[in-house]
Amino acid sequence: MANVVRWGILGTGKIARAFATALKDVPGAQLAAVASRSLEKAQAFAQEFGAAQAYGGYQQLADAAGIDLVYIATPHPQHAENALMALRAGKGVLVEKPFTMNLREAEQVVTLARSRRLFLMEAMWTRFLPAFDEVRRIIASGEIGTVRQVVADFGFTAGFGAEHRVFNPELGGGALLDLGIYPLSIATALLGPVAGIKAQAEMGDTGVDVQTGFTLRHEGGALSVCSCSFQARTPCELTVSGSRGHVRMNTMFHRAKSVTVTLEDGSSRTVDTPYLGNGYVHEVMEAQRCFGAGLLESPAMRLDETLALMGVMDEIRRQIGLSYDSDRKSVRPAHAA
Repeated sequence: MANVVRWGILGTGKIARAFATALKDVPGAQLAAVASRSLEKAQAFAQEFGAAQAYGGYQQLADAAGIDLVYIATPHPQHAENALMALRAGKGVLVEKPFTMNLREAEQVVTLARSRRLFLMEAMWTRFLPAFDEVRRIIASGEIGTVRQVVADFGFTAGFGAEHRVFNPELGGGALLDLGIYPLSIATALLGPVAGIKAQAEMGDTGVDVQTGFTLRHEGGALSVCSCSFQARTPCELTVSGSRGHVRMNTMFHRAKSVTVTLEDGSSRTVDTPYLGNGYVHEVMEAQRCFGAGLLESPAMRLDETLALMGVMDEIRRQIGLSYDSDRKSVRPAHAA
């Protein structure tokens, strides 16, 4: 059992279910516990996915013995508080995107993890998929020349009521935090740090953005053009263009199973990039690899990059006039016992 990583999951929603499903496909992964605000929901989840323990409160799981890493799958506004709770209890933490609601919260979480020397990572699963690795390999090979632009979109028609979390400001609703983080994260990973930001949005009746577009100028001059929408079913593709051609992460880029390279001479080729299980397997494997090696963060999703991304989203929100309660209040100080 020396190589087994014992996971605890906070939350029992859709993303928690996807993560628990992935754990079954990862060697050495064990679902040790799940927690919900409802003991009945936690027990039902535990029974379905084979968790050894079920708790009717998040603090109970954080304090429980026999847990190595905690996956935060609660609503966006609870991420910072829950991550700090788990870190204070001495657990390593994997936080679902968006990492927190804003940069200030993210800095508190990262500061505590570093001071306690505990593993911490943002669960941006697309960054660990074979398709993304292949795109980076193609870029590094020089096949498409010098890369100067990324274009990416992520949109679907959200036919939910106003009370649904994607439209509810109290639950961190809005297209940017839910969808825009995907193209933003990959564009930055491929083109480097952001040096300039221009954003526009359409705001919905509940006060959150229902679609947002933003153009980023990266250090070195390359540009990325990104959009996210709850009102349009977009192709959900990401294209990286260079001086000699382009490579496209085929629909849908956040879970692409192939990439296509097209060059200036008109030739093209498609590379199959299948992923394991439901796709979340790869981020679990990376978290476990890092934890087992005693690393405090993943070199594939560095904490400084997570902080930079939160700062970019703060600026996009400032430009489109989107704020949340989290921007006006603070979570418990990171140094608290």
